[in-house]
Amino acid sequence: MDGFDAVVAAGTLRISDPDAVRFPHRWTPEGVSVEAAFTGAHLLHLAAAGCVLNDVYREAEGMGVPVAGVRVVASGGFDPETWASTGIAYTVDVDSPAPERHVRALLQRVDEVAEIPRAIRAGAPVARVET
Repeated sequence: MDGFDAVVAAGTLRISDPDAVRFPHRWTPEGVSVEAAFTGAHLLHLAAAGCVLNDVYREAEGMGVPVAGVRVVASGGFDPETWASTGIAYTVDVDSPAPERHVRALLQRVDEVAEIPRAIRAGAPVARVET
């Protein structure tokens, strides 16, 4: 990966580091653990990773794929002169007793529907508004 890593994990793949930040989570009683620096670059990647994690649980429920844990790492680089993103790549680990083909189908579905990655891929205007 290119740097500016953001890691989110839940269930059996939760981050054990006591410095990881924890948040309540709709689909897991223990919540989600997060490792990311508080920079704009990290937060952009965290948004993508968090969305993917949530959508793994949501889509798994609908597809009947049991999920014990999920870990997503999103990373990417930035042009040092313009600070334009050079892109975001992410990996997903899923702890599931389901056959591998079901997990692959789940991840394919998530890649198609995950809202934040879709919004980033499509681009969106961002504007400051006077208060």
